[in-house]
Amino acid sequence: MNRRNFIKSSLLVAMTSTLPRVVLAATPSAGFDYELIVEAADVNIVPGGSTPALCFNGGYPAPVIRAKQHQPVRIRVINKLNEPTTIHWHGMRIPIAMDGVPFLSQPPIMPGETFDYEFTPPDAGSFWYHPHMNSVEQLGKGLVGALIVEEAEKPDFDEDLVLCMKNWHIKDDGSFTALTTPQNAFRMGTPGRVMTVNGQINPTYEVPAGGAIRVRFLNVDNTVMYQINTTDPAAQVIAIDGNPIANPVALTNHMTAPGMRLDLGVIAPSKVGETVTFKHKNKPLVTIKTVASQLKNRQLPKLPLNPITAPDLDNAETIKFAFEWNANITPIEKDGKVSYNFWTMNRRSWEGMSKGHIPDPLATLERGKTYIFELSNLTQYHHPIHIHGHTFTVLKSNKKAITPFHSDTVLLGENETVLAAFVADNPGRWMYHCHIIEHLKTGFMSFVEVT
Repeated sequence: MNRRNFIKSSLLVAMTSTLPRVVLAATPSAGFDYELIVEAADVNIVPGGSTPALCFNGGYPAPVIRAKQHQPVRIRVINKLNEPTTIHWHGMRIPIAMDGVPFLSQPPIMPGETFDYEFTPPDAGSFWYHPHMNSVEQLGKGLVGALIVEEAEKPDFDEDLVLCMKNWHIKDDGSFTALTTPQNAFRMGTPGRVMTVNGQINPTYEVPAGGAIRVRFLNVDNTVMYQINTTDPAAQVIAIDGNPIANPVALTNHMTAPGMRLDLGVIAPSKVGETVTFKHKNKPLVTIKTVASQLKNRQLPKLPLNPITAPDLDNAETIKFAFEWNANITPIEKDGKVSYNFWTMNRRSWEGMSKGHIPDPLATLERGKTYIFELSNLTQYHHPIHIHGHTFTVLKSNKKAITPFHSDTVLLGENETVLAAFVADNPGRWMYHCHIIEHLKTGFMSFVEVT
């Protein structure tokens, strides 16, 4: 199927889908597959009133962008905010010029300007997109969306649910509460009050009875770590952070930190009107309910693995990274703004970046060489460590048994050390940071350079 027919097919799915705003191709401009307009808009999250959010294309949830593995996708971004922005395509192994980090890979998209992103996804799976400027506010107020890359040969699922999990920092009248506080930024971040999936509180989606269902959970929250479990003991984990696993395992209680994704395979109950509920810490997140179908004796399709280059562990170089905090805190600058250099990576807090100032990389890597990052969390808080432009092969932990798997966001628990290997095969300066957004903004960010 060529790209134009693929886009037409996606639009047809959008029109026939029973999921409001979940599968939605944005109206393309001439020569572009998708157009994203970044703008302020009022949205309805709670019954008590509207929320003055920041949105893609005028609403929340944002359009689900559907691309095709090995086929180019073109996305025009129009900035109608009163501040600069960029778009980062989280988890995508794409050229550095398309990575969406201001100054490091592109100039900021200024108010009234446009920027055209074009890339060819090498991997299929569940990814997402968000700004990389003023991140606490821009992400916290709604600028988050799903990017689904369909497999070159699409698996035969009967329904594909895209579920973006986000806690909103809002009151009962819809107005915002504080997105961050210093006390919480130095701990696990500032949680929102209202837990939603696709902007709804505990929604229910209809699925065909007896059908093979793909359930994609994306944690697009600034802070909250979802512990996903389900009432269906047969639910299978089929992909982690966009990457299929060779041997699916039963879902028990999966920790999904900010930035992370979890794909589940479920055979829907065979009787009409039966339900399966997915929960966070035993609180309902979302429910699927069966409707009449002719499907019988369905089995879960097997996902093809992504083409991740196997690391050469025998010749790998190990680089140690220690994540901790800095006792030297300067809370108030001369201009009255709050400035915290609290979290550190190898004793460095993020120095900031501008057109005329780009700090030194945390590490310089040789293109084509295998590296093992020894990631040591020397704090009592969890940290999801995200690398741009590459995919880790997670090898080992000092805290738990690990069957090696691929991920772009490695979750570290209290005093946990994880070994994660990858081939540095994508040249550029790649951001490398904690994906708890308040940690990122208070020092827990740097970059590595592949030359």
